[in-house]
This record gives sequence, C-alpha cells and structure tokens, in this order.
Amino acid sequence: MLNSLQKLGRSGVEAIEAIGRAGILFRQSLLWGGPGSAGFLDLIKQIHSVGVRSLSIIVVAGFFVGMVLALQGYNILIKFGSVSALGTMVSLTLLRELGPVMAALLFAGRAGSALTAEIGLMKATEQLSAMEMMGVDPLKRVITPRLWAGVISVPILALLFSTVGIWGGAFVAVDLLGLYDGAYWGNMQNSVTFYEDVVKGLIKASAFGLVVTWIAVFRGYDCVPTSEGIGKATTQTVVISSLAVLGLDFILTAVMLGGI
Repeated sequence: MLNSLQKLGRSGVEAIEAIGRAGILFRQSLLWGGPGSAGFLDLIKQIHSVGVRSLSIIVVAGFFVGMVLALQGYNILIKFGSVSALGTMVSLTLLRELGPVMAALLFAGRAGSALTAEIGLMKATEQLSAMEMMGVDPLKRVITPRLWAGVISVPILALLFSTVGIWGGAFVAVDLLGLYDGAYWGNMQNSVTFYEDVVKGLIKASAFGLVVTWIAVFRGYDCVPTSEGIGKATTQTVVISSLAVLGLDFILTAVMLGGI
C-alpha cells in the first residue's frame, strides 16, 4: 500500500515538473530574437516540412469524411423530409468541428511525431549541445520556427480539409444520390456565416496547432537521448496531443457558444 502511494506521488511530481519545463520552453521559444535565431527562410522551410507534406493525407481524409457525412446525413434527413438541408449540415459540421479537429489529429500523427523524432535525434547526436557551445540558442534556432510553423499550418490544413469535405459531400449528394445541386449549395450559402462558422473554426485550428506543436517539440527536446527514449517520446506525442485536442475542443466550443 505504501509503495503504491509512493509511486503515485512520484508520478504526480514528475508530471508537474514536466508541465513546468514545458511552460519554460514555451515562454523562451515563443518570441524571435537572440544570437543565431532562425530567420524567415527557416520558417518557410518548416512550414513546407510540416504543412505542405501533410497535404496529401489531409485532402484524401477530408474527401472521404465529406462523403460519409453526406451519405449518413441523407439517410437521416430523408426520414424527416429535410433532405434539402443536407448541404447545410455537411458544411457546418466540417467548418465548426470536424475540419479543425480532424486536421489537428492528422497533423499530430503525421507531423507531430516527425517533429519529436527529429528533435530527439538532434539531442541524441549532441547537435543541440554543439549549438550551445557555439553560442547559439537551440530554442531560438530549432524550436521557435517549428512552433510557429505548426501554428500557421494547421488552420490552412483545416480550411482545406473542410473545403475538400464539402466537395466530397456534394459528389455523394448530387452525383450519386440525385439531390438537386441548387438545394445543396443554395441552403449552404444562406446558412453559413463567415465569422460564426469560418473564423471561429480557424481560431480553433490555430489553438490546436499551437498545442500539438508545443507538445511535439517539448517531448522531443525533453526525451531521453536513446533509441528507446525517442520512440517512447514519439508515442507520447501522438497520444497526449490527441487527448489535448479533444479536451480543448470541448472548452473552446463551450466558450464560443456561450456555455461557459
């Protein structure tokens, strides 16, 4: 019994210490500037690495999610004689919820794990220590451009996910199920608002991008510099990022809807 309590307390202390180290890393790497800081070209390179290379999985997943939404929505709405609202349902579901959440989850699985492995390998090969020896801050040089690249990339990926998903829904609804295209697109245009739906969805995606990238770079920077430690950190990145996105989604949704 006593050993169990000791293990529980040790785990709690280690978790609190990790949160503190993550907060310090976030504060020190959030702003540009300092000796050897990354430049604008480094930011563009990281946006290409984590954002552009994630386009394929985002586009394919978005198209199929939109198709499934349209198919399920059609089978549900036809029972109530409201098939004309199918376009509204698909677009609002994607723009408000599924687009930002799915894009962040896919980003965590594809780019987040890669960031953790990359930074962990740099730590294992003592590249970060070499930067410190040369008077270069590794946080400003390595962490900062990757952190901002994630914040910039995820909202764009979420918007692409939602756009492709709407086209996937139109393919199923109009081309396969025979719904009048004017009903699909017309009701969507009348129901979707720029600020309430598009902008708030992008705000969610930006918050998700910040959290996922923050967790990814911290787990890589804080990992044990061994092959086993890097593998464990990569797994933790995907698991913790996914749970953080889902929990943060509830909080942001409640705040935006006025529930809290």
